[in-house]
Amino acid sequence: MIHVTGLVKQFGPFVALRNLDFTVEAGEFVSLMGPNGAGKTTLLRILATLSRPTHGTISIAGHTLPKGADGARRQIGFLSHQPLLYGELSAEENLRFFARMYDVNGAERHIDALIDQVGLAERRHDRVRTFSRGMQQRLSIARVLLHDPRVVLLDEPFTGLDPDASDRLANTLRRLHDGQRAVVMSTHDLDRGLALSDRALLIARGRLAYTANRDELAASNFRETYSRVTGGE
Repeated sequence: MIHVTGLVKQFGPFVALRNLDFTVEAGEFVSLMGPNGAGKTTLLRILATLSRPTHGTISIAGHTLPKGADGARRQIGFLSHQPLLYGELSAEENLRFFARMYDVNGAERHIDALIDQVGLAERRHDRVRTFSRGMQQRLSIARVLLHDPRVVLLDEPFTGLDPDASDRLANTLRRLHDGQRAVVMSTHDLDRGLALSDRALLIARGRLAYTANRDELAASNFRETYSRVTGGE
């Protein structure tokens, strides 16, 4: 579903990503980990077609970037650091607005299902400005899924959430692991990242420094590896 070969991203003389090679198959949930400044957000923005690579080949759901960016965007749901919601609209009104933007068939049915899925049925008519950060994140997940994307990209979804809100969001994210979508999530929360994912990719200094499958993802061992690879960054 996602194929990356020789990916390099430079900002002037600064090299943010250095020769990344990896794939994410349909049905996989991959956690992208690494210290601040390692290149995680840069990588997700490139995968989301919001930034162009300097070098390398990227294919998203069969569309090669950048030439096939328009086709790829129809298959991508991207949750950035900003929830991209309208505070004066209700949860339902926000989803209805974005459904029109995405030209979603059967929008009302999708909206009803997604509001239930993210646990906001009782607040569907409330203005989003009254929502907690955790509730806004869950509604943003619903927004991301409105057009039924085959690739879901999540940039630090747990940032700023208290433990209870993090638990609720984790339950929502587990439902994305449906055997069909490819999900890539960047996170600093090693425990949650390991618990949710089939595979972990560790980026350090712009390089893919370590990868491990689920059966290798013992939290204690991974923390030791993380500290060794990142040098305590």
